[in-house]
Amino acid sequence: MAQYNFEGDIEGVNERQLEFINKVIQEQDLKVTKVVFSPVGQAGDNFVANVKRINIEGENGSLKMIVKIASGFEMLRQMTNTEIMFQNEITMYTEVLPKLVQFQKAAGVPEEEQLKYAKCYGCLNEVPNELVILEDLKELDFTMLNKFESLSDECVRSVLKNFALIHSLSYVLKKKEPETFELYKNKLINIWLVIAQNEEMMGSMQKFEDELISVFDGQAHAILKNKLVNAFKMAIKFSKTTDKCSVIQQGDAWTNNIMFKFLGDDSVQSIMIDYQASKADSPVLDLLYMIFNCTDHETRSKNYYDWLDYYHTELDKSLSNFGLKANYVYPRDQLDADLKRYGNYMFGLSLMLANVLMRDSNEASKLKEAQQNSNLDELMDTMKMEDMPDATMTRFKKRVTGLIDSFTEFGLL
Repeated sequence: MAQYNFEGDIEGVNERQLEFINKVIQEQDLKVTKVVFSPVGQAGDNFVANVKRINIEGENGSLKMIVKIASGFEMLRQMTNTEIMFQNEITMYTEVLPKLVQFQKAAGVPEEEQLKYAKCYGCLNEVPNELVILEDLKELDFTMLNKFESLSDECVRSVLKNFALIHSLSYVLKKKEPETFELYKNKLINIWLVIAQNEEMMGSMQKFEDELISVFDGQAHAILKNKLVNAFKMAIKFSKTTDKCSVIQQGDAWTNNIMFKFLGDDSVQSIMIDYQASKADSPVLDLLYMIFNCTDHETRSKNYYDWLDYYHTELDKSLSNFGLKANYVYPRDQLDADLKRYGNYMFGLSLMLANVLMRDSNEASKLKEAQQNSNLDELMDTMKMEDMPDATMTRFKKRVTGLIDSFTEFGLL
């Protein structure tokens, strides 16, 4: 490894990955003099990839990159479906996203209105050495927000606008190049379906659900019963039918997978940075996932219906660049029907996610260590609710109570 003269934290990066990273760095024509690796974020910010920042200095300038590195631990790879997740993301960055923006450019859509995503410098799609090298959005003043705090109305609208772009361009792709849409659809694997079809994982989900409902009583207990396990059964059921309105979606829009830029006029820009769970599915799944895993009940109560209106308006606005109308491609009454159709499914997923997303960096660090050194049963033991610190339990209960209140208020259960 010394031959690359890399400095800093290269733990968890194997020889083949370093070789590929070096190749990509040399392609930037910087006449490199120094390359320093450093870790990105805290434990719990990234559950599937080892993420590092690379600071490159050279005679012709400097550059910072972000590299997402697949784990070489076989047990961890199996538990997190690493191969599938990286294949999904590589497909999105190298094929799908460039294709969608290509449509916008051909239609003369102004650059400021085009779908934004991090520049991809290179991908290694080679098991078990997968990695993705992206531009460092911090250099463009984008920042990651606190996962424990609700996104603001402005931030939510910014993400919804991104969804409207990627979804509308999916419809354009489906109309102009249906074979290409089918190709991408088949390449992008539904990770929730993979989990649902894994008996060992579902056994662990049942244990978690039993623990979950024991924490609550009364009406909440009754509402929560069977919701999580049934959600994964629904994933199998949904996979057996074809959704005519399906789009290519981001698939995992929680707070740490989105970066925001706050402008001087109080407006917000956002860029989605993780496409490992991308798939072809109903547009409302992106909406429900983000709204219920990035906001609290109070914020949702004030803005939920306005958010849906805003999304559909932005969808129509983007489609109009291609002579299409939302009322024909994805009518508002179809959106409303889909919200109810997928409500119970997303409620169950959100319960599972709450157990992971509400944990602090110290807990997440222990979880990550267990992922590397344990089997599935031992890993689930580290996540037992009886061992949850008080602060985490308080956050978790508030999150679940808010989910119950919101899904009930909006008629989604």
